[in-house]
Amino acid sequence: MLLLVALGIVFSPFVVTIEKTENNNHKPPAPLFNYSRISLPSEHIPYFLSNNKRVAKQCRLDPLCPFKDALKDLSVCWGYEKSCDPRKRFSYPVCTKADSAWARSLDAAQELFWKQADFGYVKERLSELKTLCKASKPGNSSLRCSSHSRFCKATNLYLDLRKPRRSHERYKEDFIQTGEIGGHCRLNKRALAAEGEHKSPLQSWYAELQTYKELDFDPIEDGHCDIIIDKPTVFMKLDAGVNMYHHFCDFVNLYISQHINNSFSSDINIIMWDTVCFKDAFFSLLPRMRYGLFYNTPLISDCSSEGMFRAFSQHVLHRLNILQVGPKEGRVRVTLLARSTEYRRILNQVELINALKTVSLLEVSVVDYKYKDVPFLEQLKITHNSDIFIGMHGAGLTHLLFLPDWAVIFELYNCQDESCYRDLARLRGIRYVTWQKMDKVLPQDKGHHPTLGDHPKFTNYSFDVLEFMRLVLEAANYVTRHPKWQRRVLHDEL
Repeated sequence: MLLLVALGIVFSPFVVTIEKTENNNHKPPAPLFNYSRISLPSEHIPYFLSNNKRVAKQCRLDPLCPFKDALKDLSVCWGYEKSCDPRKRFSYPVCTKADSAWARSLDAAQELFWKQADFGYVKERLSELKTLCKASKPGNSSLRCSSHSRFCKATNLYLDLRKPRRSHERYKEDFIQTGEIGGHCRLNKRALAAEGEHKSPLQSWYAELQTYKELDFDPIEDGHCDIIIDKPTVFMKLDAGVNMYHHFCDFVNLYISQHINNSFSSDINIIMWDTVCFKDAFFSLLPRMRYGLFYNTPLISDCSSEGMFRAFSQHVLHRLNILQVGPKEGRVRVTLLARSTEYRRILNQVELINALKTVSLLEVSVVDYKYKDVPFLEQLKITHNSDIFIGMHGAGLTHLLFLPDWAVIFELYNCQDESCYRDLARLRGIRYVTWQKMDKVLPQDKGHHPTLGDHPKFTNYSFDVLEFMRLVLEAANYVTRHPKWQRRVLHDEL
């Protein structure tokens, strides 16, 4: 729930409140807008204003607008806007070589990665949007969806939930029956039916929208609703909430959906209903779409980006008020993520930690991110203030999303699944390191008759101290040479 609040589960495309001025000489003048609704990282404000010209114009006219500095250059853009100059976009991938199986040149590789895993992905979804139910006049209902009903936008949506069909199934494909969802608009039945190819609980909204009906009444104006929800609403279907890695399938796709919808307000509502009409709603991108993002994302090799996933990280850290309080010159902050689980523990952890502490450059912390002991906000604070983050393969390494830009994620042992967190690091745009010399890592009880415990994911390990220290010191050298680390040190000194 904390992340849902941070991202804003229910929010407006842009919600600003025009304040009424009063003829009261004793009151200071009020700003024309409630600017507190624009809760974004400072780096994102110019991109927001560039994409919301009306707000930018009002800010110029308002002496109390706090975003005057952001108005200096509104030629910047995320990259998905129609008029975006490619030289001014927020990010663009870097590829070290072109994988011939994917692309014939470096330029083609970079463009492909941008569409797969950066703001080019948003541009692709925006280009797919088509109207499935068209309003006859202003104020009527409407329904627009991207291909395969992966993202949908609805206005004046009628939803009848008086007769829920409950069962042991998490997602029922016949939960909404004919007549229980629809709008007062002209429905293109053939176009709607054509979007059902990916019908699946976590890949498409088609199961929920296949019974969308063209209503012969205006659900709001004609009084057919028990409740009318004025605030824009987001519908989500959550992935398996078994650990942090899988839960971020939800949060990353929600953030991308905010860009598709150009909406970043943090207002939320918790609603109980019978029949409900939503004046403004959208159906968020789903966590396991074919060729989707985060989980099993097909990525061209040898490319990375400081783009959309970096923006997601900044957005969440800003909303949750997680601050960067370093680094300090001459100190590299190393965080080792310990595990208290039965498997994938570091058997000689104490020996490795003692070796780290012999190097004056390194400031060493050991953490065990058990939620009952370390609340999530505290976890994020520790992670965001780490320069090197070390851990065994596991969902806790999803924290790499919130490391600073100069950081190194060291997956101490990848359990023969090196693409998982390596690809997540490529999406985030930070350095990834994993253990390569297998003759210098010893699994527990090596030499006994093979059992389930011999599977890499169900084994504990000891690591060669010298090789471990070599990799950590290489990571520390990368950190201290990173321009952003050096600028932060200079800033702190000033």
